[in-house]
Amino acid sequence: MKYRTFFAVLLIAALAFTGCAKEEKAAPVAAKPAFKVGLVTDLGGIDDKSFNQGTWEGIIRFGEENGLVKGTDYKYLQSGAEADYVPNLSTFADEKLDLIVAPGFLFANAMGEVAEKYPEQKLMIIDDSSVQKPNVVCAVFAEHEGSYLVGVAAGLKAKADGKNVLGFIGGMQFPLIEKFQAGFEQGVKAVYPEAKILVDYAGDFGAPDKGQALAQKQFNAGAYIIFHAAGGTGNGMIKEAKERSEKGDVRWAIGVDKDQYTDGLYGDKSAVLTSMMKRVDVAAYEVAKMTMAGQFPGGQTLVFSLKNAGVGIPNENPNLSSDIVASVNEYGKKIASGELVVSEIPAK
Repeated sequence: MKYRTFFAVLLIAALAFTGCAKEEKAAPVAAKPAFKVGLVTDLGGIDDKSFNQGTWEGIIRFGEENGLVKGTDYKYLQSGAEADYVPNLSTFADEKLDLIVAPGFLFANAMGEVAEKYPEQKLMIIDDSSVQKPNVVCAVFAEHEGSYLVGVAAGLKAKADGKNVLGFIGGMQFPLIEKFQAGFEQGVKAVYPEAKILVDYAGDFGAPDKGQALAQKQFNAGAYIIFHAAGGTGNGMIKEAKERSEKGDVRWAIGVDKDQYTDGLYGDKSAVLTSMMKRVDVAAYEVAKMTMAGQFPGGQTLVFSLKNAGVGIPNENPNLSSDIVASVNEYGKKIASGELVVSEIPAK
């Protein structure tokens, strides 16, 4: 009898406790703070129609897909001089953004300095692998591979049209930019060994006037197609090709970093033959996505190549024949598979 009474008391207590538990309300969950990412541009500016703009487009895509607010959750600071790099990076670091992106190897020294000063800040540098810090991820590209493909396109186009002079204009002469030159030269020579290739460096990535002057020089020397790896400077080359083509003296430009077809428009035509797309937008997007998911690849160098669609030509190339596109794609497959290896060093 005592045991029955004891268990009865326990049962009543348990029921009472359960009843109380049902009446309790869950504490409100605090809203998760928005992910914040910032871009610091190099001297070319946010609308350079090339490197900075391409990177920003990747960040915009990331922001829109995740319901972030432009100007608050994702934003940019423009640099008017290299002296602005450290202050601009530091400004975003002081705001404790979740990720700060800097497009261009010219940021290397500034990135290293800021990474040490703000060891908890997650940073990304594009086009450089020298900043080996645990809070920095480097993204680099196989520019020589993509440049080989536009070289093939340029060589085949020039050969078909009975022209034998092509040109290359670089921004500053560094090993990175020489990779574009090297790939382009090899691609041209693979399909048109007799072609002559003119080479000039502007010494600047943000001077369209210099780009146009060099384009005038090369076009006057007989160049039919010019490929640029010069950021905003290259826009001057595209302008020159467009102006000549409008007057009936058809010349072609090859864009870089992003599809620059629309930059060459005149009437219903474009002076841009094709573009060597360096998918900086994909790099920025992917790293932002990884960081938001708690998988920031700090201390790593990510390589974007033909094998993972990090470089290449646009999906649509109105100014290239189907035969040329088919040939370019075949060379692309050989490079991606490792059957064809492209040198990063220009021929002497």
